[in-house]
Amino acid sequence: MKEQIESQITINAPAEAVWKVLSNFNSYPSWSPTISEFFGTPIVGQRTKVLLKQPGGTSMKMNPVFLKIDVNEELRWKDRLLMNGIFDGEHYFILQRISDNQTRLIQGELFSGILVPLFKKMIHGNTKNGFDLFNEAIKERVESRL
Repeated sequence: MKEQIESQITINAPAEAVWKVLSNFNSYPSWSPTISEFFGTPIVGQRTKVLLKQPGGTSMKMNPVFLKIDVNEELRWKDRLLMNGIFDGEHYFILQRISDNQTRLIQGELFSGILVPLFKKMIHGNTKNGFDLFNEAIKERVESRL
């Protein structure tokens, strides 16, 4: 079973400015409402612990493997519950240049595994709301630094 969610926002800043905030993992605790902390520096092919807080108070520590870190373009990681095929999530941030001073941030996740049907309500509720909150927060952070 698969399920995908996405949240988009237009940020009035160049992609480089958005990337600077998105890739400054140590600063997340000071502005992100959903990603509380990165433990270590993400490197493609390696795992980094991440502490998430969803709306509604649910917190979880993940240990995703980073699949892609393309400067000014894309950040992507994948994690799983227990083992592959149970409840997997591939999370991504894509930066699309609209103009020299506008960037579309697309945040999404593709969920797969046998437990996905049991978590549909959470995926389309708290998880999607968390994406929207994060996008609003990064927009405010980036635009306030111009």
